[in-house]
Amino acid sequence: MYLDFFGLAEYPFNITPDPRFLCFTKHHRDAYQHLLYGIESRKGFVELTGEVGCGKTTLCRLLLTELRQRNIGSALVLNPLLSETQLLRAILTDFGVAVSGRDRLAYIERLNDFLLENNRIGRNVALLIDEAQNLTPALMEQVRLLSNLETDNQKLMQIVLCGQPELKDRLTHPDMRQLRQRITVRYHLRLLTRAETRAYIRHRLTVAGGEGINFDESAMDAVFTYTGGVPRMINALCDNVLLAGYVMDTRVINNECVRRAIRQLEGRS
Repeated sequence: MYLDFFGLAEYPFNITPDPRFLCFTKHHRDAYQHLLYGIESRKGFVELTGEVGCGKTTLCRLLLTELRQRNIGSALVLNPLLSETQLLRAILTDFGVAVSGRDRLAYIERLNDFLLENNRIGRNVALLIDEAQNLTPALMEQVRLLSNLETDNQKLMQIVLCGQPELKDRLTHPDMRQLRQRITVRYHLRLLTRAETRAYIRHRLTVAGGEGINFDESAMDAVFTYTGGVPRMINALCDNVLLAGYVMDTRVINNECVRRAIRQLEGRS
């Protein structure tokens, strides 16, 4: 409802993982390069962790776009709360491989054939599993076994495990040592600093066509203080901040707009 008021082409602070709005901080760029390196170098397993709402899924979405441009086959599993058979079916389906029946062994053979064919034509393949901290022990073992699909000199499929810090904790369990030892590329994505929060807000406004919005630095600092630099929380708060500016009939976003937005978010307005 505030788009016309601020001259915006679209909402700048949606919480959907749109790669166009990804603000490349130093840590986001480093994480992205680690993921690309692990996949292109055929390291087998790559681990990306970070707090809730820090931008992991958005980073994965951008990575998928890059992989397609580099002619690397890719699949993304967003919901790992599946059985072993369902996981295999989801992987094959996202790779675009036709499947039928419910035979897990047949699924593995079909996946192996797909990977060997891609390897024959010199094409790398990557699987991204988001929210990997939710994988059951049985699914963790299934994922580990998938890494056994290989030739004498290289892995046929690169697997990115993306999840919250609990993923790191789970992988330290003695039962996970075989999987843990196979992960050779790791990165932990940090939250935004105060300066990065300012840059993040400006970047999203610019992408949405709001270069002329006067979002003063004291308001940005107030956003950082409340959100702790968590991108998802910044989005939720700043969406309400712009709404507050619209209600107050002001195009200058200041501390009062932020205070009103916080009260709205907390149900105190």
